[in-house]
Amino acid sequence: MPATVSASLSRVRHVVLDMDGTIYNGGTLFPWTKPFLARLDALGIGYTFLTNNPSKSAAEYLDKLARLGLPSTPGHLYTSALAVIDWLRASRPDLRRLFLLGPPGMIAEFGRAGFQSADDDPADSPDAVVAGFDTSLTYARLCRAAWWVSQGRPYFATNPDYVCPTDQPTVLVDCGSICAAIEAATGRAPDRVFGKPDPSMLAGILARHGLQPGEVAMVGDRLYTDVAMAKNAGCLGVLVLSGEATRADAEAAPSAHCPDFVFENLAPLGEAIADARQTPPVSGHH
Repeated sequence: MPATVSASLSRVRHVVLDMDGTIYNGGTLFPWTKPFLARLDALGIGYTFLTNNPSKSAAEYLDKLARLGLPSTPGHLYTSALAVIDWLRASRPDLRRLFLLGPPGMIAEFGRAGFQSADDDPADSPDAVVAGFDTSLTYARLCRAAWWVSQGRPYFATNPDYVCPTDQPTVLVDCGSICAAIEAATGRAPDRVFGKPDPSMLAGILARHGLQPGEVAMVGDRLYTDVAMAKNAGCLGVLVLSGEATRADAEAAPSAHCPDFVFENLAPLGEAIADARQTPPVSGHH
């Protein structure tokens, strides 16, 4: 292993893991995920599952992980819906009643955080609109969201993804595509788009665990979200080729999306981290 690679990976104290395309594909757990997590545990390295997909609540994600054989705690999980909630609490506490374009799990997550959900009614005026990956999308609610956006309400999106990875024979139209429809109808894009590559998705994890950016490796299968967010937050950006991006994509990536490391999947990454821990430090490096 090159000394520079070893030095970078030897400093890793926490691994942030994208979910779809990295630890599983749809409902199928990759065979290397459990051994990789066991290796992190053995090395004393923490980890957090991170997802741009806000269509499930944190509790639903934990249930899914448990069904896949990955029992986890709330401290192991961070979603783009939670990022929006945290930001609204800190930066816009005046926005309490929201028109939420999202499925029941996402609406429930906001409800547990103390927000009110506006009805599909022109008389029920919201403080803001939050568009998410709405897997229960209806035409009427899409039109109502566009109406409030056209009326100038503050407008936020949980994530920029156009499609969600799946192992099923379909295309899952994601939040970015829903927002594109609203923009085509109203001429207005979201005021802020949360989720990867927004660095706030990593800032909370750094603060929670008392970490410096160089001690965190962000691992995912997408250049323009996972790797770009790592770059934006000053963390190591690791691309795995088990999902969307290919090696050719990585080689052609602009500097803002260029990964620090590329691995076929989590298995060789785990080996590289373990090897880096066992490699004596290079003279002159700390």
